Amino acid sequence: MAKAELTKGETRMRVRDLYPLITTPNMAEAKEFYVTHFAFNTVFEASWFVYLSGPAAEDARGATLALMLPDHPSNPPGPEAFNGLGMILTVEVDDASAVFERLSGEGVPIIHPLTDEDWGQRRFMTRDPAGVLVDVVQQIEPKAGYWDQYTISDGN
Repeated sequence: MAKAELTKGETRMRVRDLYPLITTPNMAEAKEFYVTHFAFNTVFEASWFVYLSGPAAEDARGATLALMLPDHPSNPPGPEAFNGLGMILTVEVDDASAVFERLSGEGVPIIHPLTDEDWGQRRFMTRDPAGVLVDVVQQIEPKAGYWDQYTISDGN
């Protein structure tokens, strides 16, 4: 992967965080969903905004997520309330089967059943109270030869 070249005197930007911000009238319910079912903690909360942080695995950093009410007072105006289309949050876990069993038992809606995919994921999907699809995945061994058809030749 090519790195951007810096011109003399420029410094490389350092990103401190990058997180999705979901605008939803169901902010409180969505917050409770991630706190209850995915062990997120509330880092910051105001009446119109909440910033959440998920637990980190030993070899990974935790995830962050923000939720905001559509009638927030920040400027500029927007974004509009999320309509449930075009976004999936992927949550990678160590044991998707265990999470599936726990969430199913807690009455969380299951949109896609627990499935072992040929490309190397065990996964299922739910939907949060904001309408966002949540894809819970575990990396597993792909079906032999599956990725051969997608290998990009480097021209050599």
